[in-house]
Amino acid sequence: MNKGKLNTTDLRSKILKGIDLAVERLIRKKQKEDGELVFSQNGQVVVVKAKDLTTE
Repeated sequence: MNKGKLNTTDLRSKILKGIDLAVERLIRKKQKEDGELVFSQNGQVVVVKAKDLTTE
C-alpha cells in the first residue's frame, strides 16, 4: 500500500468510529443538561429524553 493512500476499508472504519464518538458525546452532553434528542422513525418525529438512553 502506498504511504499517501488510505485503504477504503480503513477510511470507512475511521469515519464510523468518529461518528460513534460524536453521538456518544452528544448523548452525554444532553444527559447533563437534562435535554431531549429528536429522531425520525418511519417518517414520524420521535422525541426522547437523553436520560432514557445509555451509552456503551
